[in-house]
Amino acid sequence: MLKVSEISILCGLICVFALASVVHCQTPAPDDGCAKLNDSCGTCIKNASCLWCNTDNTCKLYPVKHVIPQTSDCKLSAARWGVCWLNFEAMIISVSIIGGVLLIAITLCFCKCCGCCCFKKNNSKYLREEARLDRERQERQMRQDERRQDRQRKNDDIRRKYGLMGSNNQYQRFDDETA
Repeated sequence: MLKVSEISILCGLICVFALASVVHCQTPAPDDGCAKLNDSCGTCIKNASCLWCNTDNTCKLYPVKHVIPQTSDCKLSAARWGVCWLNFEAMIISVSIIGGVLLIAITLCFCKCCGCCCFKKNNSKYLREEARLDRERQERQMRQDERRQDRQRKNDDIRRKYGLMGSNNQYQRFDDETA
C-alpha cells in the first residue's frame, strides 16, 4: 500500500504533466478573429479564445498570458467567457468554492480509505473502554450479591432468635374462623 508521501508526490507529478500538456496545446488565436465577432455576446463566446466585455460591447482576445483578464482589458464584473449570463468575477468565486469542496471531499475520502487522521481503524480505545465497563459491571454485581447475602443472614438471625427457623415452627397463621 502506498504511503501518504508517495501518493502526494505521485499526484504532484500528474498535475505537472497535465499542466505541461495544456500549456503546450494552447495556441493563441489571431487578434482579428475576435474583432470580427463584435455582433453580440453569444457569437463572441462561441470562440473559446474570445472574451466579451459588457462595458464597451466588444469582443476581445482572451489574454492567455494571464489566467485572469487584467482590469485594463475589461473589468471582471463586465467580462463574459463561456456563457453570457455569468460574469467572470462570479465564475471565479463559484469555481473556487466548488474546487475547495471537491478538494475537501477527496481528502476526506482518502483519509477514510487509508485509515489515517481521525478515521483510524484502530479499535484499541473502544476495547479498553468496553473492558473497563465490564469490570465495573462485575464489581457492581459482586457488591449486590454481598448485600443480598447480608440481608439473608440478618433475616435468618432474626428467625432463629424468635424460633421461626426450620420445621419446628410453633407459630401458624391465625385465621379468623369466627367471622
